[in-house]
Amino acid sequence: MAPTAEVIRKTVDAYVQAVAHGTVDDVLALYAEGATVEDPVGTEVKTTEASIREFYAVVEPMEQTGEVLTVRIAASTAAFHFKLTTKFGDKLLEISPIDVMEFDDEGKITSMRAIWGQEDMVQLP
Repeated sequence: MAPTAEVIRKTVDAYVQAVAHGTVDDVLALYAEGATVEDPVGTEVKTTEASIREFYAVVEPMEQTGEVLTVRIAASTAAFHFKLTTKFGDKLLEISPIDVMEFDDEGKITSMRAIWGQEDMVQLP
């Protein structure tokens, strides 16, 4: 049975906050065993826990904020637009990807595909 929309929405919110403020372990706790990550779409798909851990380890030490802008949920799939604002010294960079996630029956992420390009990353004044 597919997870409820409420369960999926909570996982999406937890994901954005974990990426913005949490640890790699916080992010990985949201993923099911055997999950895949393709970020951005068109790059090599990460298919092991070690490769997913390495991917998220890059953002863990960054000073960031995150905000979910919109979420659409159908069955066990969510598409959501969010923004991450990252501080680099005295500069602020913002990226606004759209992620598409699949979820297992417990609401764990089984697949994540991030849709964004370089033009979606901007320096804020």
